[in-house]
Amino acid sequence: MSNRLLIGTQKGLFRIARDDKGRWAMHDSRFIGDPVSLVLSEPGSRRLHAAFALGHFGVKMQRSEDGGASWQEAPVPGYPEKPADIEDKDPMRGIDIPWSTQLIWSMALGGTPNELWCGTIPGGLFRSVDGGDNWTLIRALWDDPRRRQWMGGGYDFAGIHSILVDPRDPAHITVAISVGGVWTTHDAGTNWTLIGNGLRNDYTPPGMGENPLMQDPHRVVQCPTAPDRLWMQHHNGIFVSDNGGIDWRELTDVPPSAFGFAVVVHPDEPDTAWFVPAAKDEQRVPVDARLVVTRTRDGGRSFDVLGNGLPDEPAYDLIYRHAFDISADGERLAFGSTTGGLWVSENRGDDWQCVSTHLPPINSVCFEMD
Repeated sequence: MSNRLLIGTQKGLFRIARDDKGRWAMHDSRFIGDPVSLVLSEPGSRRLHAAFALGHFGVKMQRSEDGGASWQEAPVPGYPEKPADIEDKDPMRGIDIPWSTQLIWSMALGGTPNELWCGTIPGGLFRSVDGGDNWTLIRALWDDPRRRQWMGGGYDFAGIHSILVDPRDPAHITVAISVGGVWTTHDAGTNWTLIGNGLRNDYTPPGMGENPLMQDPHRVVQCPTAPDRLWMQHHNGIFVSDNGGIDWRELTDVPPSAFGFAVVVHPDEPDTAWFVPAAKDEQRVPVDARLVVTRTRDGGRSFDVLGNGLPDEPAYDLIYRHAFDISADGERLAFGSTTGGLWVSENRGDDWQCVSTHLPPINSVCFEMD
């Protein structure tokens, strides 16, 4: 069970550690002042990856081989030069889609040694087979003509925020795109299939709501021991799949709201998943200003509303996609908010401990792998 958390914030990277008495507290910090968009910890090693969105200075990456004691700058996934004869515009805003990395929005370990996958805004998927020393754009997905129908949503351009690597088959990769639906490959990216029967939205014109290409998954996670079970927090609700994302069923009557951004699934119990609900669309704060976590333990037939240890006073914390994590044994949960709050549960969400209310806005939370 991990006793350390890595917290990526708008003003640096923080490590939170648990002492022998069960108290979580600040352990150390790095890169103070730099916006850390994402952190990845590799299990079975001391290697860490951190991505940065440095504004004028662009997107950067850092890698540590010694558990964060020292860091070295690492290569950033890069796009080829855009051909002069290609018109590539966002279909909603009508602005040019840049062929350059605007944000590293997701990272995932591959199924072979030193293999990494990286998803970016504006929607490119990259692969490394040498631990991040070199990156290759998956051209089959980027060059698919349907990509030009992907739309920006909360960000100006579509992006890949979820990457699922099938533990049974390292060549089977599934990605989720905002706003571009769910795509899967069974040959490590040579060929792609758009999937998503049963998904629906209410933000497109009549007749387009069930088009898989027009869907806005906010986050998709996969149960490691039952990888055909996927959970999705979508812009228009919560969906679950039993066949790897080919078909989805929508969950209804989810208290207090089916809107949100974050979802985690228990690593050994595919029917158990957690969400952090919010009020949509423009509000994007907890429903009735009460911060809670919801949990289902029966595949979505019913939900518990969990708030013991969370704020009693009005709270306006929003939880981003990657700011909610679960430990490898499924017992501990941790999430951080846009207002700098950080909470940990030792018992699957029944009770919560407030670790801090004074961190910078939190972009990502991950348990450091031992």
